[in-house]
Formats: sequence, C-alpha cells, structure tokens
Amino acid sequence: MCAQLNMCGGITGPTGTTGPTGVTGSTGATGPTGTSLTTNSMYASNTSGSTVLVVLGGTAVTLPNNQSLDGFTVSGGNTVFTVPVSGRYFITYQINTNASLLAGTRLINNGTPIAGSILSPALSTSTYNVSLITTLAAGNQISLQIFGLIATVVLLGGGSVGAALTIIRLE
Repeated sequence: MCAQLNMCGGITGPTGTTGPTGVTGSTGATGPTGTSLTTNSMYASNTSGSTVLVVLGGTAVTLPNNQSLDGFTVSGGNTVFTVPVSGRYFITYQINTNASLLAGTRLINNGTPIAGSILSPALSTSTYNVSLITTLAAGNQISLQIFGLIATVVLLGGGSVGAALTIIRLE
C-alpha cells in the first residue's frame, strides 16, 4: 500500500508516458490601456520684469527664464519656439503686467494668430490666461505676443511670473 500511495518515503514506480497536449483555451480579455506619457513638451517664462514695447502689429514677449525645452528649439531672442514633432498639442500661456491694459494677447504660428488663442478684453486687465488644444506640424514656429495698442508694457518680475508659455504634445 505504501508503494502505491507514495506515502512511506519509499521507492515509486516508473513514470508513464506524457499524454497529448490539451486544447488551447480562449484568449482572455484585453487589459486596460497603459498610462500615456507625453513627450515633446516645453516651458519657458519671464520672471525678470521685462519691458515690452508694443507696436501696432504686435510684439513678441521674451521668455528667457526657466526654459525646459525637451526637443523644442528657441530663437536667440527667446521669443520663437520651434515645434520638433507633428501632433496635437495642449498650449497654455499667461501674461501678468504691473498695470491694467486694454491690450490683447495671442499665440502666433508661422506669422499667423492661432485660433482660440486670442484674448482681447473689453475692459483693462493686468492678467491674461489662455489654454487650448491645436494641431501643430514639425517646424512650426510659435511665439507669444501682445498686440492692439502702442504702449510700453512692464511684466511682473522679482521672481513672479510676468509671462509663461507651456506646450505639451498629446499625440
């Protein structure tokens, strides 16, 4: 009885031949989509309290501080950012001035305003904020601009964000 049940720690009999492989089971459910990681993003700001001399057609805002470009390139004047990869992008900008203005702000893509980025307040303001999603092509040149009046605009400084631009590729 011990040999048959292998409960006595003794000798067991020879192993038999392996049986045929069974039928493959059905495919399981597809798992959830993994976490999406964005690539090709950039951030740049102006925290120095720069003066912007706004001309009638508009003036680009310099963004020389805290640059994190991740594939983007920037012009020597820190005003134009070149997109590295085509795709859909989330873009947000803010401009904070030391005095209320009746000026407008916008994003420019290759010399043309980006739809949805134009902020033209009906009343004077010192804070401008815009967020949007748009399609950009590799090589597009993006800049942040103040327009609409001939004026001298002083951005907040002293460590405060006078202007900032963030661009994140979504897909």
